[in-house]
Amino acid sequence: MIDRIMNEFSKNCYALRGEKDNLSTMAKTHVWRQNLNALWRARRALLAWAVRIIIIGLAYGSLVPPAAQVTLGVPQSVQTTKPQLCVHTRLMDEVDEWKIQRSLQLVREMGATHIVEFFPWAYVEGQRGQYDWASVDRVMRHAENQGMQVIARVGYVPAWAQADLELTTLNTLPPAAYPDFAEFVAAFAARYSEVAHQIIIWNEPNLAFEWGFQSVDPAGYVRLLQAVYPVAHAANPNVQILLAGLAPTLEPAGSAAALNDLTYLEAVYAAGGGAFFDGVALHSYGFNLPASDLPAPDRLNFRRAELLYAVMARNGDGDKPVYLTETGWNDAPNWSYAVTPSERARYTLEGLALAETWAWLDQTCLWMFRTPAPIGSHQDGYTMVTPQFQLKAIYYAVQRYARGDTEGTDLWLPAPTR
Repeated sequence: MIDRIMNEFSKNCYALRGEKDNLSTMAKTHVWRQNLNALWRARRALLAWAVRIIIIGLAYGSLVPPAAQVTLGVPQSVQTTKPQLCVHTRLMDEVDEWKIQRSLQLVREMGATHIVEFFPWAYVEGQRGQYDWASVDRVMRHAENQGMQVIARVGYVPAWAQADLELTTLNTLPPAAYPDFAEFVAAFAARYSEVAHQIIIWNEPNLAFEWGFQSVDPAGYVRLLQAVYPVAHAANPNVQILLAGLAPTLEPAGSAAALNDLTYLEAVYAAGGGAFFDGVALHSYGFNLPASDLPAPDRLNFRRAELLYAVMARNGDGDKPVYLTETGWNDAPNWSYAVTPSERARYTLEGLALAETWAWLDQTCLWMFRTPAPIGSHQDGYTMVTPQFQLKAIYYAVQRYARGDTEGTDLWLPAPTR
């Protein structure tokens, strides 16, 4: 309708311009009156449509639920017979706070006393010296409210710390920025001293990807620990600085991609790294082998953790706390190292039971509880709860284990034969 009125207005203006010398005063007046009427009709139409849009917007707004109001509620405690049970969460990338709360409620109801969570440095110190703790605070307050302790992993480099480099990734930390990272860790350790007693420095530095696609460098990682350790302990004398979990891999020396985790750990000790960490985080996955599969240097399986601990013991660190911060099995349908859901349940329970016999191990943390959204790869097969909060079979299996209900009972049907 508006288009038709404006077209009429344009034609009248054109007629007036083209015939102005031939029009009488009365004719000109008539044309101008027509144009004014067209303008008023267009104005009324525009106002009518504006009113309709406002009404529709108000009606739609009344249909959209408001953002959930999150309150902490009464402080909880974890009821469990397995206090060493732990899970790795992915909460820092959640947009909605209620999802953080619901995730941690489910973790508590499952029976885990600890979570491992990644707290990116880049999220907190986007500008040098300016800390924004809001996203960390909300994870910590909900964990504390649910009665859990947090094993914090820190990493990811803000852009300002890489200013002098041309090609970087989020994992590229130039040595010149080691003191800045140390100050961040110290501030973190002081702020969250009541809920986060352990801080893992970096993640899988024996992978080139995790070391910023630089050459894998155990001695360089030791220098990072050396920068962090005294500053963190000055801020919080009770904090435990943990050696990063190493990626299980058989890559030989000289590989551009990675370095064998056993070789890397030996190199850390050779570089004097043992003086700069209070405990060790381990990564040891079952892949498609049962938990009982025997450990061997040329084999990747759940019991590789025993070989890593043996390296610690040989270097005089047998009494340091050890945290198995990533472990588990995967039931993705199309991954060659995955198992069936029933195999996953059985292998996981066997692995948890075996870990209980390792007197040197403090916590066993399953990777991973839930992600904010589907990853879209085989990694989704590690989760215990879907992004929509649907509980998987593995959740119920671990929950019954934590409640002590597995003795003498068959939780699942036998795994199908392949």
